[in-house]
Amino acid sequence: MELRGRHVALELAKKAQAQYDASAAGYRQTVLTAFQEVEDNLASLRILQQEASKQDEAVASAQKTLKLELDQYRIGTVGYLEVVTAQSTALANERTAVDLARRRMDASVLLVKALGGIW
Repeated sequence: MELRGRHVALELAKKAQAQYDASAAGYRQTVLTAFQEVEDNLASLRILQQEASKQDEAVASAQKTLKLELDQYRIGTVGYLEVVTAQSTALANERTAVDLARRRMDASVLLVKALGGIW
């Protein structure tokens, strides 16, 4: 009987070790996934910041062009079509800037969530 008891105890120990190993592997995977999500969102924020900076320059340039076109229209050197085209370009650049700002906010929220925050 004692041999059977030892065999049962050994089997229980193996089962417990297997459960521990599975739990540890699941935990490691969860931690690695969390680190990957944080890294991905940090990279997204960095890239979006660079894009937003360039887009801000494009918005400023389009606004400057629009002002010049309006000034030229007022003195009669260009037609209104040029003004409308400049307005359209300025609006498109502004919309892109707003979209980039939204995407940066989304990435910030995802970063907070990846760091364990509640949103």
